[in-house]
Amino acid sequence: MNKKTMPPSFSGIIEVPTHQKSRKESVIVNSIITLLIAYNQILLLQIQQLLVFIAKNIPLSSSKYDSESPKYNKYIIDKAPIIKHFEHFEHSERFDYKQLLSEYRSSNGKELKPVKSRGKNPVPESFTCPHCGAPHNYLYDNTGGRGHLLCKVCDFRFSRQKAEFKPVVFICPYCGHTLDLKKNRKHFNIHKCINKKCSFYLKNLKALSPEDLKEYEEEKSRFKLHYIYREFTLDFFKIDLSSIPDKLFSLNFRNFSPHVMGLCLTYYVNLGLSSRKTSQALYYIHGVKISHVTVSKYAKTAAYTVKPFVDNFDYKPSNNLAADETYTKVKGVRHYVWFVMDAIKKSILGYQISYTRDIATCVLAMRMAFAKFKEFPGKALKFAADGYTTYKLAQQLFAEKGMDFDLIQVIGLTNDDPVSTEYRWLKQIIERLNRTFKFSYQVTNG
Repeated sequence: MNKKTMPPSFSGIIEVPTHQKSRKESVIVNSIITLLIAYNQILLLQIQQLLVFIAKNIPLSSSKYDSESPKYNKYIIDKAPIIKHFEHFEHSERFDYKQLLSEYRSSNGKELKPVKSRGKNPVPESFTCPHCGAPHNYLYDNTGGRGHLLCKVCDFRFSRQKAEFKPVVFICPYCGHTLDLKKNRKHFNIHKCINKKCSFYLKNLKALSPEDLKEYEEEKSRFKLHYIYREFTLDFFKIDLSSIPDKLFSLNFRNFSPHVMGLCLTYYVNLGLSSRKTSQALYYIHGVKISHVTVSKYAKTAAYTVKPFVDNFDYKPSNNLAADETYTKVKGVRHYVWFVMDAIKKSILGYQISYTRDIATCVLAMRMAFAKFKEFPGKALKFAADGYTTYKLAQQLFAEKGMDFDLIQVIGLTNDDPVSTEYRWLKQIIERLNRTFKFSYQVTNG
């Protein structure tokens, strides 16, 4: 029997019909899926058992990582203190002790006798009253050599260690204790309440866990338990925001016409080309040979020319503002750019740039934005920012100037609290502005 006449069953390999093959494959696939589902159920059961074990033996919330603990409140801004002004001593106004002695003689008919010191610590001859200038023989040692003096002529009390009298005293709002000057910073002084019986201090001390309390006894500088106030030494409200630097590039065109400057701005600003690419485009397309330095100077001159119109335009801002800072490089050095924008109308109301991420530039950017209001809205203003403490400090500074507003701090990237859930959209708008700015600014090479 040859191969052609051989029956199909003897042709070597037995071929299975197609419908039977697909049926067996489907049975195998279904069995694999059933096994995977069963295995998945076993894994879910193990995960559930692990979660129960963690909940019973490993507490998720521990005071060691409690964000409300005073250990992590070093940069929290406390509320403003009670400020006591001595109006009759302001502007360094001082009385003349000779005139006061003359008035005493005319009103009492006798001379005011000097002090006869009988103590062991007489007042040195070099000491005079900082209020009226009375010499040492009219000064009492008021506390038995502990440093406090009393002038017999004007009844003024002062300390030996303090040569000048301060017309303003800061008082702790919790205990009424006078704040002590502790540190001097670039733009502010740090005052601290050192009263051990202050309710603010006792509350923070009580909130410490046993582990934190032990650490506090060893390293007190790691914790912030006492009330702290920052007194600004620079008046940010007297700084001119509209000043323009000198030695700008002149608009007196010698080698090129205003049309060439318009072409430079079109390629450099509208199309987002770099200064070198703009120089090449003008040469290849228009036949104008111009250096990239001239292109950047034209852009800078145009920016300073347009600046007054941008700053003084009537934006009619809404009551929903958003602020944020981002970093960028200017000539290879990191700078910080601050923006304050209207979240409804998408207009930039305030902007500043600085070397450091400090309070001064933040306040100036906010001043620019608030100047756009014809009448400051007060508490109706919703000002959204991140959790950076500079905004809270700036809010306190504006409140002292009678410009109180509602600061909304959207913290983190997820909505973990009701404030972030409600006002996340304000923060996202300013974040998009930062991305757009950095994308367009990157090609300018600083």
